[in-house]
Amino acid sequence: MIIEDEKLICNELSKLLENNNYETIILKDFKNALNEIFKVSPDLILLDINIPFINGEALLQNLRKESNIPVIMVTSSNSETDEALSISYGADDYITKPYNPNILLLRIGAVLKRTKTNYNANKLTYKDLKFDITKGIIKKNNIEITLTKNEIIIFAYLLNHQNKIVSRDELITAIWDTADYINDNALTVNINRLRNKLKEIGYENAIDTRKGMGYILL
Repeated sequence: MIIEDEKLICNELSKLLENNNYETIILKDFKNALNEIFKVSPDLILLDINIPFINGEALLQNLRKESNIPVIMVTSSNSETDEALSISYGADDYITKPYNPNILLLRIGAVLKRTKTNYNANKLTYKDLKFDITKGIIKKNNIEITLTKNEIIIFAYLLNHQNKIVSRDELITAIWDTADYINDNALTVNINRLRNKLKEIGYENAIDTRKGMGYILL
């Protein structure tokens, strides 16, 4: 989804993306931007800061209260303050205009790979649980558990490989770029947090550790 009020830029972005096998939709109703996002449930949003009715950073902040849809800020603002604010509000990347089209495509591909929004469906099931990837929520009856971005990626990856052993290296690659991965203990911490959240809704032993091999979702 392209959220940009300059028609020429919208059309250029849309053409660039469609020529590279992405489907695009351009936001028209800025007044109800958040509702329009949830109607479409896009895999990724390209968001300008200076848009009508609501500042792009404020829209991002509101979006993050309900959803983990990946967002790349594409803006003419090269202010370090705007970039810092955008990242602190939950932007997945920040690129300034005028941008190199090839660099933008690489950034989009990297974010999609990192956030794993290229799964076949955004809504998955595990036994009697419903897992909404875009909202980062696991739901059981009237109970909802909210996951962090890393926990979403781990659970989605394990779910898409259910009953198969997934190595630590696979999960590390799914979550972090090599440059961002610092501590070997980081994956263990994220796995344990996810286990504790699953335990809260009755699935204490859902993720099993296979020593020397990795993890398996039973």
